[in-house]
Amino acid sequence: MESPIIEMHGLTKRYGSLKAVDNLHLSIAKGEIFGLLGPNGAGKSTTILMLLGLTEPDAGEARICGLNATRNPIPVKRKVGYLPDNVGFYNDLTALENLSYIARLNGIPEAEVQERSRQMLVEVGLEAAIHKKAGAFSRGMKQRLGLADVLIKQPEVIILDEPTLGIDPAGVRDFLELLRQLNQRQGLTILLSSHHLHQVQQVCNRVGIFVGGQLLAEGNVEKLAANLFNAAPWVVEVTLRTDVPQREALEKELLQLPGVKTVTGAANAVEVSGGEDITPDIVRCFVAKGLDVTGVHKKTYGLDEIYHRYFENNLKEDITNEKSTGLFQRSFLGRYKKR
Repeated sequence: MESPIIEMHGLTKRYGSLKAVDNLHLSIAKGEIFGLLGPNGAGKSTTILMLLGLTEPDAGEARICGLNATRNPIPVKRKVGYLPDNVGFYNDLTALENLSYIARLNGIPEAEVQERSRQMLVEVGLEAAIHKKAGAFSRGMKQRLGLADVLIKQPEVIILDEPTLGIDPAGVRDFLELLRQLNQRQGLTILLSSHHLHQVQQVCNRVGIFVGGQLLAEGNVEKLAANLFNAAPWVVEVTLRTDVPQREALEKELLQLPGVKTVTGAANAVEVSGGEDITPDIVRCFVAKGLDVTGVHKKTYGLDEIYHRYFENNLKEDITNEKSTGLFQRSFLGRYKKR
């Protein structure tokens, strides 16, 4: 990785006996779109507050653009734009009036305020609503106005906390595409916090899976899948015209092929998994037996499966540990059911 623009070293935050963020180590390179993925209550928002210098860590440090976020919160805020999950505007002011007011608060010279505000509204796709009052905006339009608010000071990094909450599917798609375009045109570094797996996978270069205040894994989807499913990283499903005859004999033969680990399935489908892709050998095995193959599907692991596997593994470990201390029932209900 090139020199990171966001760095977290041993970042820890406690609220009483609850460790909201637990020894977090993470680096994000300039120009990346990084997704911090986890359930509600995982510690994502607390991490963001520490990055912005809005709350102090109990241990470790966070640095943005080389600045310590705790010791230099004001310079950090000049370089970082932050969009919370719920943005507030003056409902009786137009989009242009709201953004012009924000521009002045950010110290933009008066001679540039109107033009800069108009440019930002065009940038986020609100050119047709420049003179429309914010009170009449939909949730998606308010998020776009919020993004213009974030961009008007020309930050090096933008941090978005659950930015698509309450937006309809078409609006979410448009908002994510807007983020992708901003990243490509301006080279913006984007940290996106969300619990929506599909949305994160659509737009992020890398993701970090965050559960119970801990970063369980980070990397792109391919790397995470390879690490998690390394015993059998590929799966191919073969479907037949009729139910599989002499299934037991067929499964034994397939297990003799190099690299095959497991053979499962039911009715007219057979699923074969293993350590290397030998799809042609598998198909030849079926054809040699005179079976009519109607479909061959090579499975790839998506973020949904990766996330749930990490989450389930973490939950099982916690259950094991807490059973041994007699805290299982209280801890499980308190820490997971609410998420």
